[in-house]
Amino acid sequence: MSTYALVLCGSGRADGSEIHESVSILIHLARLGIPVKMFAPDAPQAEVINHLTGKPAPSGQTRNMLVEAARIARGAIAPLSQLDPAQHGALLFAGGFGAAKNLCTFAQPGEKGGPNCDVLPDVERVIKGFHAAKKPIGLCCIAPVLAARVLGTRKGGPGVRVTLGAEGEAADAVRTMGATHVAKAVTEAFTDDRERVVTTPAYMYDANPYEIFTGIGAMVEGVAALANKQTW
Repeated sequence: MSTYALVLCGSGRADGSEIHESVSILIHLARLGIPVKMFAPDAPQAEVINHLTGKPAPSGQTRNMLVEAARIARGAIAPLSQLDPAQHGALLFAGGFGAAKNLCTFAQPGEKGGPNCDVLPDVERVIKGFHAAKKPIGLCCIAPVLAARVLGTRKGGPGVRVTLGAEGEAADAVRTMGATHVAKAVTEAFTDDRERVVTTPAYMYDANPYEIFTGIGAMVEGVAALANKQTW
C-alpha cells in the first residue's frame, strides 16, 4: 500500500498544527492500515502563542515548524522540501491556525491576507504535484484555503470545491479565490471527485473531540476511496 504524506506546521492550534486534528488523522490512517510519512517546513513559525493565555509570547521568541511538529510525529518527520509527490499515494494537511499563518498568509492583516494570500512555495509545489498526478488531497479545518488558493481559477487553476463548514467570511474568501464553498456539518466531509480533493470542517466549528474525530475519519476514508481508484 502506498504511503500517504501528512503535512504539519508546528504543534498547537493557535500557531501551528491543531493537535487533536493531527492525531485524528494518524489514528484513522492506522485504522485503515495506511502507512504515513510526516513533513513540515524547516522554517520559523509566523508567531509564537502562549496557549495558556492565548496571547503572543514575548517579543523575540521563535519556534521552528519542523522541530515543533516533531512533537506530534514522535520525531519521525522530514523537511517539507523533501516531499516528492511521486513517492506517495495521497497528500493530507492538518488544520490549526498555523495552516493560515505558517503555510500561507491567509490570516495576515492587510493586502496579503485573505483571498490575496501567498502560499509557501513548497506547499504550492506539493499541492500542484499531487493534483497533476491525480493523487487525492485531503485537508481539514482552515487548511482547505490552501487548495482553494493554489487550484482556484483566480491563479489559473481549474477551480475546486471545498468545505470550511458553515458560510461566513472564510467561505467568501474561498469564492474570491475562484473556488466553490460547500457547507457541511462537523461530522461530514465533502469530496470533489473531479479534482480529487476531500475536505472536512473540523475545528472551524466549536465542536467536541469526538465530532472532530468523526469528520476527519470521513475525510481520510474519502481520500482512501479516491486513492484506491487510482491506476498509477
